[in-house]
Amino acid sequence: MTVDEGPTLRRRRLGAELKRCREAAGLTQEAVSRHFEWNTAKLTRIETARVAVTARDVRDLLTLYGRHDESYRDAMVELARLSKERSWWTDYKDVLRPGNFVGLEAGAATMRVFEPVVVPGLLQTEAYIRALMRSGSDVPREVMDRRVKLRLHRQVRLSGPNPLELVALVDESVVRRNIGGKDVMRKQLQHIVDMAQSPNVTIRILPLDFGEHLFLGGPAALLEFRETTHLDVVYLEGLAGDLYEEQPSEVARYRKEFDRLTVGALDHRASLKMIEGLLQE
Repeated sequence: MTVDEGPTLRRRRLGAELKRCREAAGLTQEAVSRHFEWNTAKLTRIETARVAVTARDVRDLLTLYGRHDESYRDAMVELARLSKERSWWTDYKDVLRPGNFVGLEAGAATMRVFEPVVVPGLLQTEAYIRALMRSGSDVPREVMDRRVKLRLHRQVRLSGPNPLELVALVDESVVRRNIGGKDVMRKQLQHIVDMAQSPNVTIRILPLDFGEHLFLGGPAALLEFRETTHLDVVYLEGLAGDLYEEQPSEVARYRKEFDRLTVGALDHRASLKMIEGLLQE
């Protein structure tokens, strides 16, 4: 069974397919833009899934690229239509970070995350979330409530008929850092243990003595799409802004680093044993 990929992944599939057709036709973005009297940025945004594309534009592009098979054209037009469907996170645009990480997460089959400071968002309790958001923040209560609700809604991806396969690689300091007070942290650790009983959730703790690695600068996530592996993406979160790495060579480089850290981390059972030991203290 496949994941309900949602509009974000459909838009990325459509953009990638249109780019493939253009390159097969031997045309540059500049040549296509001149033909339609478009700004070059328009075609770039279409191919990189930054904007939705109309059915008319899809048909015109496919005609220019010499793709006249009606069944193929109809499928591409339908993909364009589906890529513009409203998604649940549309209601939270006012509190979403720039980019579309939530949409990618909603369509991914597997996600490997590394967290050097805090518990991964999909495994956080509400009390832990609120403690993090209160830290150094003066946002209005209603805004904080909406951010909390958004994060809790995202956690639905770990359940249901086609749940996200989550591999959470966390620095040892994450489970030792007291966030929100002893009671909040104890319940958070217990929640991790409980969630780790699900077959689609794996916890791996990276020991403090592991040493330097590529992700010391901040959190990272590798999102993988089972039937469209060429669309796998790495998300890097930072205070100065977020970065999405989509080039296959870059994704491969980060995947290699995830593999290296995973080899150096405690396995699932040993990681849970460490957390359970902290709960006994």
